[in-house]
Amino acid sequence: MLAAVMTAPGQVHVEDRPEPRIVEPTDAIIRLSATCVCGSDLWPYRGVDKLDEPRPMGHEYVGIVEEVGAAVTTVRPGQFVVGSFFASDNTCEICRSGYQSSCVHRVNMTGAQAPYLRVPLADGTLVATPDLPPDDLIPGFLAASDVLGTGWFAAVAAEAGPGKTVAVIGDGAVGLLAVLAARRLGAEHVIMMSRHEPRQELALTYGATDIVTERGDEGAARIKELTNGLGAHSVIEAVGTQQSMMQAIGSTRPGGHIGYVGVAYDVQLPGLPLFFSHVHLHGGPAPVRRFLPELVQLIWDRQIDPSAVFDLRLPLTEAAEAYRAMDERRAIKALLIP
Repeated sequence: MLAAVMTAPGQVHVEDRPEPRIVEPTDAIIRLSATCVCGSDLWPYRGVDKLDEPRPMGHEYVGIVEEVGAAVTTVRPGQFVVGSFFASDNTCEICRSGYQSSCVHRVNMTGAQAPYLRVPLADGTLVATPDLPPDDLIPGFLAASDVLGTGWFAAVAAEAGPGKTVAVIGDGAVGLLAVLAARRLGAEHVIMMSRHEPRQELALTYGATDIVTERGDEGAARIKELTNGLGAHSVIEAVGTQQSMMQAIGSTRPGGHIGYVGVAYDVQLPGLPLFFSHVHLHGGPAPVRRFLPELVQLIWDRQIDPSAVFDLRLPLTEAAEAYRAMDERRAIKALLIP
């Protein structure tokens, strides 16, 4: 089968790879209906995350179950399923507390930019839709596999809710869908920090009430201007840089909450400013599996539509262009059709 493989920074190739097969009795094989490029895929693409060897790419996936191992009981061949970027058993003590992305048996998913994917721990990882979905819902379910689930976790971690003002730092797919999540959770005001007009427009579509173009200290100061000098109740950090994290801390009122989901590289928190800020920090790899049943139903019922973040759709054979477009910010998120 043809699959996307990153061989070096800036180098993505579509090459022939063996089709996956059942290895453990808890496995499932799915035929992918759609996959995509993630913002976190750009870290190795840009040389920040080091590649030791060629890496099959992709960790966001939806599709039809083709085959299951002998121990799999909750999904069956023919079902349309949504997974997450970590496979989890969903039964261990950590999973039962709602943190499946830290499951004691977790498996880091990769290789989803391909026609077929082996999913370990299928019972705990995959969530089936009520029936086979129409084609127009498939991108929304794909978003639930990562960026919607991650944005949702960020909003929950930031304790977005009724009467709250929420600031979102990062106008990628996660940040944009965090706007949707915050509004769905009842936030009264959602401030989107963005300098890119198409992304600003999408944020407004998803429920943003204000747009702030400043960054860093100026951005934090602007948030305080909009909140009577206090700062936002809830701040979502969806970038993962030193500047974005410090901007998040500076934008949050004492007693407020930061939900951080940007993959943090070389971020260092200065002790005294953090100590005197009185902010709560909660984040990390999103436990998408916790939210999947609810998100799948919301998408199925057409109560939310996260699919607009996919502003570029290409065949899998053009994966290299998908990476270039996202790296150059010509696309918010590129969907690939195997």
